[in-house]
Amino acid sequence: MKPSRIRFAETAAMGLIATVVVCCLIAAIGEMPRAANGLASEVDLHLSLTGVQNPVTAVLINFRGYDTFLELAVLVLAVWGVKAIGSDAAHDREDSTATPPSIVLTGFVRVVGPVVIVIAGYLLWVGGHSPGGAFQAGAVLAALGILLDLATIEWSTHISERSERCLQVAAVAGFLVVGTSSLFLNRTFLEFPPELASTFTLAIESAATLSIALILIALYRGGGICVARLLPPPVRERSK
Repeated sequence: MKPSRIRFAETAAMGLIATVVVCCLIAAIGEMPRAANGLASEVDLHLSLTGVQNPVTAVLINFRGYDTFLELAVLVLAVWGVKAIGSDAAHDREDSTATPPSIVLTGFVRVVGPVVIVIAGYLLWVGGHSPGGAFQAGAVLAALGILLDLATIEWSTHISERSERCLQVAAVAGFLVVGTSSLFLNRTFLEFPPELASTFTLAIESAATLSIALILIALYRGGGICVARLLPPPVRERSK
């Protein structure tokens, strides 16, 4: 067969598969009940055992802690995968610093930086009884890190690669530590005792905030936050 016919056959096959998948999804959506109560009543019934008053936080950390644990592990693997691809995807610091940033941007970042940190702390704390939590706080901190990067304000020069990796896995490690502790207390992994549920939840959320923030910043910067890894290696002249 000619290459053009092969490409046509591949395109037609992919189009047919996509059409079948879309039709199956439409049929599945059509069979869904119009009114679904879900598990809201069950969550409200056992909310007092979770140590928090926000049902979303209770679901993420307590009722489906395994899913959240795996989601954080996927984020860690994603940022390590981006780094493993190579430094070609990283932002070239020499290009970004060739043109000085705007004075307005630099002044804006210096003014709003402390405020953003306070907002992130508030979102972390309020997640126990109102909308908020680790993902929101981590995203806010990541936005601050990106603003600092755009304003060429260095903040990660003293963070080593080992420290960066430890902070990125802090959430996963926090889940494992808390889960192991609950294993000894209740003989069940990630089943928190009611009297310690609030403390365990806050510990996991705090670790997750740092991990999520650093992972998002590292993804933006091509896999790492350390400035030394973003700079191209120096070219050494060979001795004559």
